[in-house]
Amino acid sequence: MKAEKMLTLKYIKDQIKVTREHDPAIHSDWEVFLYPSFWAVYYYRKAHEHYLKGHYFRARYISQKAARKTGIEIHPGAKIGKNFFIDHGTGVIIGETTEIGDNVLLYQGVTLGGTGKEKGKRHPTIGNNVMISAGAKVLGSFTIGDNVKIGAGSVVLESVPDNCTVVGVPGRVVKRYDKEIPSEIIDQTDLPDPVREDINNLKDANSELTNHILRLEEELRFIKNDMSGKTERSRIDMDRMNTEGMNGEGI
Repeated sequence: MKAEKMLTLKYIKDQIKVTREHDPAIHSDWEVFLYPSFWAVYYYRKAHEHYLKGHYFRARYISQKAARKTGIEIHPGAKIGKNFFIDHGTGVIIGETTEIGDNVLLYQGVTLGGTGKEKGKRHPTIGNNVMISAGAKVLGSFTIGDNVKIGAGSVVLESVPDNCTVVGVPGRVVKRYDKEIPSEIIDQTDLPDPVREDINNLKDANSELTNHILRLEEELRFIKNDMSGKTERSRIDMDRMNTEGMNGEGI
């Protein structure tokens, strides 16, 4: 009982730390008890202990009770690392064979699920220092690397390398760094807009094509004028020769 109490106290301290790191809206340590993430992760840890012992009904009972109270459904079979935090949390779903590393941040509406067709390992593996923004879906058995950002509303269906940013439906890599991203600077807003980038690229290509056409038109005008000048000079020469021939100067 004493060990369980100490573990709970450690959990509370850890959650206060991680909540203050990710949510500037918290004003006192007591507020951590009001966060759905605090209770969802706490009950997940308890349910996971029962799951590992083979007490599957008890594990699911605890997880489903927590889901009704918090709006966050974490299967007790999932594996979750340290400093895990869910901001707001409503609608978050984490499947049975999901594996989550350390320092991972999820926002509301995130689904870490399967495709419904796979057996065995059917949910994603999430690396360390990963941020998954509001409403994003990661579906299938593949790996999301370390230091990855997934933009709001994205649907990720395949593996993502380390140090990448992924946005869109389906999700695609639009930015990649060759360095680690500290967890304290992970946010939802510093993400590229691939649609805007594509539009800007099209504008640049169109501008370049227009300038090329203008240069070609200028060259054609120069060639046309040059040919006209040569034709005029030839006509004058022919007239002069004809005139000279008529006057007998050419005989």
